Amino acid sequence: MSTEPAHDEVRAELDRAAEAAAERVIAWRRHLHRHPELSNREERTAAYVADHLRSLGLDEVRTGIAGHGVVGVLRGGRPGPRAVALRADMDALPVKDLCGAAFASEVVDSAYPGGPFPVSHACGHDCHTAMLMGAASVLAGARARLPGTVLFVFQPAEEGPPVTEDGGARAMVAAGAFAGPVPTMVFGMHVTPYPKGYVGCRVGNQYAASTLVRIVVTGRQVHGSTPWQGVDPMSAAGAILTGIGQIYRQVSAFDPVTVTIGHVEDVGRFNIIGETVTLWGTVRCAVESDMAEVQRRLTTLAEHTAAAYHATAAVDCLQSVPPVHNSAAWVAAGLPTLRRVVGADRVVETGATLGYDDVSEFVNRFGGLYVMLGVQDATLDDRGRPVPVPGGRGLVTNHHPRFYADDDTLVTGVRLHAHVAYDHLTGALTAPPPTGQPPPASPDRSAG
Repeated sequence: MSTEPAHDEVRAELDRAAEAAAERVIAWRRHLHRHPELSNREERTAAYVADHLRSLGLDEVRTGIAGHGVVGVLRGGRPGPRAVALRADMDALPVKDLCGAAFASEVVDSAYPGGPFPVSHACGHDCHTAMLMGAASVLAGARARLPGTVLFVFQPAEEGPPVTEDGGARAMVAAGAFAGPVPTMVFGMHVTPYPKGYVGCRVGNQYAASTLVRIVVTGRQVHGSTPWQGVDPMSAAGAILTGIGQIYRQVSAFDPVTVTIGHVEDVGRFNIIGETVTLWGTVRCAVESDMAEVQRRLTTLAEHTAAAYHATAAVDCLQSVPPVHNSAAWVAAGLPTLRRVVGADRVVETGATLGYDDVSEFVNRFGGLYVMLGVQDATLDDRGRPVPVPGGRGLVTNHHPRFYADDDTLVTGVRLHAHVAYDHLTGALTAPPPTGQPPPASPDRSAG
């Protein structure tokens, strides 16, 4: 006899619980938005999350993982062979908050390396954290109906820790965040400038590979009044910046790459030609195999351009993040769940993006799915691209000071987490382990 009616009953129960939690999720999101913390400094955020998880009576609440990471463990009331990890990132950005909301951040971090910085959740991680807190509430309430284990993974330092520190998803893996039970699926989502309640996903690389690069240009310091007696590293750095625009044309016309320099740091004074100029940026590749070639060309460009100005340049590739890869098998397995939650017409295929997300360290290792959730005043044009709705707040990309997310969409994220978790644990949403990866060890089955 089919058990589908029983599954539908549980899913309806999850939806009712999500709706009942909606106001609390909005309140959590607004609190988090008002009190953002930078990467590897999420101390108060982690405590806020851990206190909530403990209030739910979870089996375990692990804290202090790779800095301020938190993992809540919920063992279902029925035995089952699967464990699903639901992930949210918690850190904010050194960006001024101009979203215009009454709960906008006024935080300034004066102690952070390179600061002081204004701090805001201009990427939407406040939404991610609040939605997963809501999903924890919903699934804890349905514990007796769950056959298996749910891990609620709250990750620090997704935006990248200071260069002298470790942190982020890779550090959580190394710290044993998934030692027991080992996930058989990882799921997460990122809010994005898409129509409210739409879900975007694609087969292949959902997010790009990325590497943090540092280019140190060295000249010879001299007084600003006698430049001929020294070597000006600023001139060489400017030429390198101009030349970077040619790298895009030299790798592939079909698979996008970009080299972005976001920060220039000099050592000197307005009337002194300094000794060094340091360029900080990222290399991003839609196809990971292009990364080595882009790095090689960037190194050649920097060294030879600096030499033309009688300076030197050293290129270091530091923090690397692999692309987020959604396999065809996991997308096919997940589409029925996504369509049930938001409606078939609201699940759309997205193009590749050169944004990155180190959730790749989880999804690529254990298998799973990472999607985008629309939260803005938009519609889709005839080519499936988001365009502003007349009279709305427009489209504002992540990391922009005016980035915003609609509160009413948060409950959709809660429902997505809850339905994906239930469907995976019951076997309705599953796929083979990632190619080249051994099957995960059997998860903890200590549930009664």
